[in-house]
Amino acid sequence: MLSRLRRVIDPFLLLLLLLPVVATLAPARGVAAEALDHITVVAICLLFFLHGAKLSPAQTREGFSRWGFQLLVLACTFLVFPLLGLGIVALPSSVLNPVMATGFLFLCILPSTVQSSIAFTSIARGNVALAVSSASISNVLGVVLTPLLAAFLLGSAVEITPESLLGIFGQLVVPFVAGQLLHRRIGAWLKEHSRAVSVVDQGSVLLVVYAAFSVGVTQGLWQIVPPAQLLVVVLVSCVLLAVVLALFTGLGHVLRLERADQIVLMFCGSKKSQVSGLPMAILLFPSEQVGMYVLPLMIFHLIQLFVCAVIARRAASRAPAPA
Repeated sequence: MLSRLRRVIDPFLLLLLLLPVVATLAPARGVAAEALDHITVVAICLLFFLHGAKLSPAQTREGFSRWGFQLLVLACTFLVFPLLGLGIVALPSSVLNPVMATGFLFLCILPSTVQSSIAFTSIARGNVALAVSSASISNVLGVVLTPLLAAFLLGSAVEITPESLLGIFGQLVVPFVAGQLLHRRIGAWLKEHSRAVSVVDQGSVLLVVYAAFSVGVTQGLWQIVPPAQLLVVVLVSCVLLAVVLALFTGLGHVLRLERADQIVLMFCGSKKSQVSGLPMAILLFPSEQVGMYVLPLMIFHLIQLFVCAVIARRAASRAPAPA
C-alpha cells in the first residue's frame, strides 16, 4: 500500500508543497535562522561537489563536441526564456505585482536543471548522454550568464557586488570543479550509492526552500502576496511552461532532429533550475525580499515537475521498441 502511494505521490514534491506551510507556521528566527544559513551553504556546496563528481570529465568533453546542439539549448535557455520574461514584466501592475514580475524575469534567466532533465529524458527514452552534457553545460555557464543577465535586465532589483559574485563562484563552481577532479576516486562509489546522493540533492533544495520562505514570512510575505495574486502567479507559470514546451517541441520538428535529441531539447530547454536559482537569489536579492522574488521560481518548478513527468511517461509509451 505504501509503495503504491509513493508511486502516485512523490514524497519530495509533497515536502516541497508542505514546506511553505511549515515556514509560515514556524519560520526560523534569530539564532536558528543564522544556523540555518550556515547549514544551507554547506549543503549547497556538497550538492554541487557531488554533481561534479558524478559527471565524468569525458562526458563533459563529449558534450562540448556537439557544439551546434549545445548552442541551441543555450539559446533556448538564455535567449528565448529571457525574452518571454520581458513580456511578463510588461504586464500591467494591476494584473501582476511588479515584485512577482521581477521574480519571473529572474526565473527566466536561470540555467536548466540537471537531475530532473536527465531523469525525464531517461524515462522518455531520449538521448541520456546528450542530456547529461547539455544540462551540465547550461549550469556551468549559468554561473556566469545568470549574474550578467541579472545585472543587465534586473538593474537595481539585485545587488551585484564582488562579494555576491564570489559567493556564487565559491558555492557552485569551486565544489563542482573539485568533484570533477575527484571523479576517478569517488565516481564509482557515488554511482553505487545513488540513493545517498539523492538524499543530499533533495535535502539541500528543501533546506534552501525553508530558509527562503522563513525570511519571506518574517518580512510579511503573505501580506504582500494575497491569494488572488498567488493565483495569478500560478496561471502565468502554467502559460509560460506551455509556451516554452510548444516552442521547443516545434523547433525540434522544424530542425528535423532525431526523436531522442528532440526529447533532450524539450526537457533541457524548458526547465529551470531551482537548485542553482535559490542560492543565487539569496546572494543577489536583498535578504528581506528574497522570499517574494523566488515565489515564481518555486511555483514554476513544481508545475514543471508534474507536467514533465506526465509528458515523459507518455513519450515512453509511444517510443519505438529498442533494437
